[in-house]
Amino acid sequence: MRSGAAWLASAGAAVQARFLEDLTEGECLALPFLFDFWAMDHQLPPEGDWRSWVIMGGRGAGKTRAGSEWVRAQVEGALPLTPGRCRRVALVGETLDQVREVMIFGESGILACSPPDRRPDWSATRRCLVWPNGAEAMAFSAHDPEGLRGPQFDAAWVDELAKWKKARDTWDMLQFALRLGVHPQVCVTTTPRNVGVLKDLLALPSTVVTRARTEANRANLAASFLEEVRARYGNSRLARQELDGVLVSDVDGALWTQEVLERAQGAALPEAFDRVVVAVDPPAGEGKAADACGIVVAGVICEGPPQAWRAVVLEDASVQGLGPLGWAGAAVAAFERWQADRIVAEVNQGGAMVEAVLRQVAPNLPLRKVTATRGKVLRAEPVAALYEQGRVGHARAFPALEEQMGLMTARGYEGQGSPDRVDALVWALTELICGAAEGWKRPGIRSL
Repeated sequence: MRSGAAWLASAGAAVQARFLEDLTEGECLALPFLFDFWAMDHQLPPEGDWRSWVIMGGRGAGKTRAGSEWVRAQVEGALPLTPGRCRRVALVGETLDQVREVMIFGESGILACSPPDRRPDWSATRRCLVWPNGAEAMAFSAHDPEGLRGPQFDAAWVDELAKWKKARDTWDMLQFALRLGVHPQVCVTTTPRNVGVLKDLLALPSTVVTRARTEANRANLAASFLEEVRARYGNSRLARQELDGVLVSDVDGALWTQEVLERAQGAALPEAFDRVVVAVDPPAGEGKAADACGIVVAGVICEGPPQAWRAVVLEDASVQGLGPLGWAGAAVAAFERWQADRIVAEVNQGGAMVEAVLRQVAPNLPLRKVTATRGKVLRAEPVAALYEQGRVGHARAFPALEEQMGLMTARGYEGQGSPDRVDALVWALTELICGAAEGWKRPGIRSL
């Protein structure tokens, strides 16, 4: 760090006391709002003649605060009524709600960071912040790229670019709107994701980047949060992306790319599904060292011929470290929770035991036992093709499941252990769609 706060924190108690005693009343009131004093290195703009500054960091690394303070630095002058470098700023988030609740009114948003004599007013009807010196910042949603056609700006703050559904179109429209002033600039705060618009932006010579792990801001985060997420996600791809702020590329030959998985998330749910199944991939062993028991719930919408049917993954209910009765209970609970029509269970490992333990929990359970007769990749490829066709959606993000999906390649599974969650996913979607589209002849599966 190069901030004054870092120096002061490392100084002795006597130095700290003398520093505070030497401040005037006005300096004491101003100190909390002097971001250059408090900021971490990754939160301060790099030097040079750049057009785009990308702050790429883990969750909670202080990206939003950096974006808010950068906007302040652009619009504020030496005095509250003195013009700053910029007068027309675009604030662009995934939705208008996120612009308002995170970028403007959030705990690290613009209003929270502004001193009372420079705090802008929010005009809800205009979707606009207005500073005492007349500078304005307009709010825009990435769901409406055309909303940026017409206005013009001399600066912009873009938040979470890598998660926008219409990222390319919105980013392009913003570039045409950045045409005021001597040198229009944009600050991009985002958790990295392997999407084309972010990779293209990072490759431009006019782009500068600062990076930070989540732990860089540990002083402002709950210790239990850091302990929990590190223990749960370890050195996984998800941890490198969401905690370390690393842009994780697709594994070579992956059956599911990050782009495909992003497109699947947030699928709209129908009023009712024609059929819902719970698929179970039992673990080979027991105890904490054993693989997880893959449990995935999915529903199908049967509109038109089987080749047009669509499915939605509703839940990843997988469990680990439980004995047979434990994972069987979890599967039955998911069955009841979703009022499913059937449980589909692989019996390669365990044979008759799988059915016995499930029926011990629920004697009248509608059960279909399946045995894999071909490799995991051959079974997974038809399901991956459904995603490519846009015929499978996810009700929400399923980080652990999607992590395994991204590591399933044409050569096999590139991760550690067994792709238990992916196996369960494949059983579920094969039962609902692949088998139906092929006259219920499941590829590589023998129904018992």
